[in-house]
Amino acid sequence: MEIKKSNSTRNRSNNFQRNSSNRSKSPKNDNVLNSNLFVKKAKPIEEISYTPTRKIEDLPVDNIIIKNLLEKGYKVPTEIQDRTIEAILSGNDMMGLAQTGTGKTAAYLIPLIQQLLGIRPKYQILIVAPTRELAVQIEDEFKSISKGTDLSSTCVIGGTNVQRDIQKLKRNYHFVIGTPGRLLDLTNQGAINLGLFNTLILDEFDRLLDMGFSRDINRIIDGMHHREQTILFSATEDKSQKELLSRLLVDPVEVRVSNGKVSADHIDQEIIYVKEGEKKMDILLDMVRDESFKKVLIFAETKRWVSRVAKQLRSAGIQADEIHGNKSQNYRLGVLDSFKNNKIQVLVATDIAARGLDISNVSHVINFQQPKDIDSYIHRIGRTGRAGQSGKAFTFVN
Repeated sequence: MEIKKSNSTRNRSNNFQRNSSNRSKSPKNDNVLNSNLFVKKAKPIEEISYTPTRKIEDLPVDNIIIKNLLEKGYKVPTEIQDRTIEAILSGNDMMGLAQTGTGKTAAYLIPLIQQLLGIRPKYQILIVAPTRELAVQIEDEFKSISKGTDLSSTCVIGGTNVQRDIQKLKRNYHFVIGTPGRLLDLTNQGAINLGLFNTLILDEFDRLLDMGFSRDINRIIDGMHHREQTILFSATEDKSQKELLSRLLVDPVEVRVSNGKVSADHIDQEIIYVKEGEKKMDILLDMVRDESFKKVLIFAETKRWVSRVAKQLRSAGIQADEIHGNKSQNYRLGVLDSFKNNKIQVLVATDIAARGLDISNVSHVINFQQPKDIDSYIHRIGRTGRAGQSGKAFTFVN
């Protein structure tokens, strides 16, 4: 750990590693993760060689899609794209597993766009995402790949004007992209007829099928009486969902670019031990003022703590902003854009920023408070060290 401002800060990780081996020195708390999980030196990234079977120009899709992909900078398909396009085009159910940053969204959008070229819009495809930000990101990807076609989409998410969504949905669309709560709200108000859709995509399906979303997702599935194709994509899978997946998918094609297990071996992970009498915010400020902390994502457990941390950072002269559930959607999207484009140094967030978002070059992830479970921890720190790069993650421990 290199933090030049303070020798005491530099030594905190080592101090904790020595102390944490003696469990009797701290009271047992079954609700807190073992802090040893937060300490791991990064392993060198192993380049896994994949030789594409073709170029983008060779994909079995219309020239207008190929043109758009080339304009986006694609030269060859990624492995998940190369191995799934024909299966989706053929109408198979699909479960795809691949790490973040490997082009999963395009893997299902490319063939689905191809399927609907020249067909009138009538609510054919429903894409469900666990967060508003990911839903917006999916629609942006759709627009860039379908540019110049007559295909249409709409994105319906919480935090926006529901009456505006109702008005939008009076016209037909090929694609509807949304979050579970808003989709069900619009269904209950008669603005969406789930029975019209024949294709369902669950992006980040492991998150959508867990306890937090499962009831809403089951209601959406039950309403899709004419569902003909189901496509699931994620970076990870939860083995406890196996029975549910077997009911959801019919003779699916499974493509596993990753093993479906959460991993952060390429991320340098350390803890910051806060001693009695020390102030956590002072330590945090000492860290982010270091010139190596160029683009920092800080996670806190509650909306109140996110706002408190962001406010204190700004008061100390740090360019920082925040996103959480109490912020309007326009505000959240504006902050994310500023963070992506390096207009702010620090983004403070709840776990809504832990999954699916494509933010490049995050230098550090800091857990201001310990996450509740290991999956949350891994997904948080996975916002750094993306696209083949290494990353650094720190977790505060009292």
